[in-house]
Amino acid sequence: MSVDLTYTPEQEGFRTEVREWLVRSVETLPSPGTREGFDAHRAWERKLATAGFDPRDVVTRAIFEEEYLLAGAPERITVVGQKLMAPTLLAHGTEEQQGRWLPGIYSAEEIWSQGFSEPEAGSDLAGIRTKAVREGDEFVVNGQKIWTSYGAFADWIFALVRTDPSAERHHGITFLAIDMRTDGVEPRPITQLDGHAGFAEVFFTDARVPVANVIGDVNDGWRVAMTTLGAEREAPARPAARYLRDLRRLAASIDRDDPVAVDEVVKLYVAAKCYEHSTQRTLSRLANGEAIGIDASVTKLQWSELERRVFDVAMNLTDPDGHDEAWWHDYWYARAATIYAGTSEIQNNIVAERLLGLPR
Repeated sequence: MSVDLTYTPEQEGFRTEVREWLVRSVETLPSPGTREGFDAHRAWERKLATAGFDPRDVVTRAIFEEEYLLAGAPERITVVGQKLMAPTLLAHGTEEQQGRWLPGIYSAEEIWSQGFSEPEAGSDLAGIRTKAVREGDEFVVNGQKIWTSYGAFADWIFALVRTDPSAERHHGITFLAIDMRTDGVEPRPITQLDGHAGFAEVFFTDARVPVANVIGDVNDGWRVAMTTLGAEREAPARPAARYLRDLRRLAASIDRDDPVAVDEVVKLYVAAKCYEHSTQRTLSRLANGEAIGIDASVTKLQWSELERRVFDVAMNLTDPDGHDEAWWHDYWYARAATIYAGTSEIQNNIVAERLLGLPR
């Protein structure tokens, strides 16, 4: 296997172009957990798309994400569509489906949310109860999703629904794209500690969805969902720059004359740089056309545990009263890092059983 951790002159030129544009253009926006803030973020995303910064190949996309994070640019509300739905469509969607949804995803004309988790099916994703019964050319959907990112304001949701209740747990599931404006689809905002609704419950009551909106095959949604989860867990979805940026903030807040504080930050910096090299290795493999597969669980463990450690250490080393709203938002969100996209316990089991071949 050939691994190249260097960038071409063209890629470095793209980095410079992105960096200079961000310096001129970055805006401070209200939280996307409000309608006003969400609309402001949508306008920003359209500005990015108009500027041409929606690279499709994995390396230039990673370069853009790195510079975007280090510039302190606004939170991306297109992340679910561009990083999860787009790879899923490219792997499993028909040509017609790709032509229908990909342009809107990349232009931010249509914002997507993710309908996987349910009150009784979080880490145990195969336990979903939302049902879809076929009637002619439509599915009638009934059930509930929870912790739906941007669910209160998104245009579309991709959801796992059970289409064969008699099948075994990981079978009889279908991956379905649903227009959030469909009759019978009701998002209910979940207000968080910061007073914003970054998540929502989504209820389906006799919602009619075209069979043409099935991604992949009916009853084969589990296989399709593994593509989505792989994209969510893998390095391109979580650039190392995210943690290097947070460490910059932390380093600026500690007492530089305190050897314990300095040692803690240095250890985190080393961990972040190790993760950075790991992401570069992954990008090289993806650029060479390789599939990542189970290794995505290793990557998910790396970034989620690192995210929690960064903010745990930050809380211990700094004065909480000295932090702004953005810092507190990131701190509380980091508490969930080892839960969403598959808990650390689940990822450790996958690595142990499927990568290392250990007994159950």
